[in-house]
Amino acid sequence: MKIVLAGGHLSPALSVLQALPEETKVLFVGRKYALEGDQALSLEYATMKELNVPFVSLNTGRLQRKFSKYTILSLFKLPFGLIKSIFVLLKFRPDAVVGFGGYVSIPVVLSAYILRIPVVLHEQTLEAGLANKFLSKFATKICISWNSSRKYFPKEKTISTGNPIRKLSAQPQAVDRKNRTIYITGGSSGSHFINVTIEGCIKELLEKYKVIHQTGDAQEFHDFDRLTELKKTLPNNLGEKYTITKFVEPSEVGGILNKAALVIGRSGMNTITELIYFEKPSLLIPIPFSSNNEQLKNARFLEKLGLGKILLQNEVNPRRLLQAVNLMFHNLDNFKVREAEGKHLSGKNATRNIIEVINYVNKKKVQARR
Repeated sequence: MKIVLAGGHLSPALSVLQALPEETKVLFVGRKYALEGDQALSLEYATMKELNVPFVSLNTGRLQRKFSKYTILSLFKLPFGLIKSIFVLLKFRPDAVVGFGGYVSIPVVLSAYILRIPVVLHEQTLEAGLANKFLSKFATKICISWNSSRKYFPKEKTISTGNPIRKLSAQPQAVDRKNRTIYITGGSSGSHFINVTIEGCIKELLEKYKVIHQTGDAQEFHDFDRLTELKKTLPNNLGEKYTITKFVEPSEVGGILNKAALVIGRSGMNTITELIYFEKPSLLIPIPFSSNNEQLKNARFLEKLGLGKILLQNEVNPRRLLQAVNLMFHNLDNFKVREAEGKHLSGKNATRNIIEVINYVNKKKVQARR
């Protein structure tokens, strides 16, 4: 079988990719660069290159949440993205296209529909992303992660599969509370806001805790370089407790989450799913301009389960973040999954469920040709 994976949500796509039979031929269509107008390579590009998975960079338009100098140019790229997608699919001739949301998936899924190639969408959020809502009318089947998003999609196409956990080298383990390690992450692209806030209180944090800090590699801000220089100015007893990295390889995430007693980060749904899986206490700073306030809803979902504490970005500064961290560590044992619903939300079988849907639509396609 030949499959095209497309879209910006790498974690569920990677989970499916790693679980496919070895004989499956896969092409990944995504972004080469993490941010519009920035030369920092995207995590999906770097990951697929490392895995030797064929990768096509699709430079297409997107509907930006904020107007910028790239907005008009971006809109003009939409038809070019569609044309390139058609040629890519004609050349690769996949049996199915699997879309994982985001603007990159739009021209790929539309091209598959035009070429009568079966389309499977995966929706990872509690509601529905703009891309998947638009593309649902062109999909063969739609896999949802949470029952709360079912109402946004055609009933006859929608299947509850769960949100996949990427293949992790480590399984959840009990944390040694004496370790007092904090894992700070802004997601695959990093978070300039979180990086700057941590920069303002890193010395005070290191006086009490070990810190693993994933910064991203946005060339506009050079956060990694600046924080690396800052580390050199710290006393040795503090500097050796501070680990800085641009990215965390997917194979290393499980080990780091096991080490961490507390996670500080954004609240994308893949992050939320892994935090539930590892039952990891978390201090969440939702992106304030996420589509439909999605990240705040995700954070409230985790808070309701008993694992999270929310800080709104417009209320965060280094002093308040430090206070929140100290308070959470003082009450760390209270952050456990309270809701019965949380016990079966880890997504353990989600990858297998999605592959079964892919096999189903491919089988239907073969039968229709006979």
